[in-house]
Amino acid sequence: MTELELKARFRTFSISIVNLVRIMPNDLASVTIARQIIRSGTSPAANYRAACLGKSDKDFINKLKMVEEELDETCHWLDMIMACEILPPENVSDIYGECQQLLRIITSSIITMKQKMDGLPLTSRSNKS
Repeated sequence: MTELELKARFRTFSISIVNLVRIMPNDLASVTIARQIIRSGTSPAANYRAACLGKSDKDFINKLKMVEEELDETCHWLDMIMACEILPPENVSDIYGECQQLLRIITSSIITMKQKMDGLPLTSRSNKS
């Protein structure tokens, strides 16, 4: 997957999160979770773009770690939305699956970059994009 393809995928994911929040109920629990997930679910796109502008491999990895943390948090909130039955699973499951896939891609990229920096043979097919 190229850098541009992954940027587009993150953008689409962010839009999905925004659209999901728009259909959430207006009760206290839902609004509280909506505020959390709108932040954590849209920041990976911006943070990935920043990572692509990284000044060094170390800077790139540090920014990817922020993407990883935000995706993990977003997976948590999506799971809570389903577990608490705030929205029907059919409204959330595809976004949750995409969040998990993006998280795996970023985690793999971090591992690959660390191996590259340490001069180890690359065991993952992932790269900077």
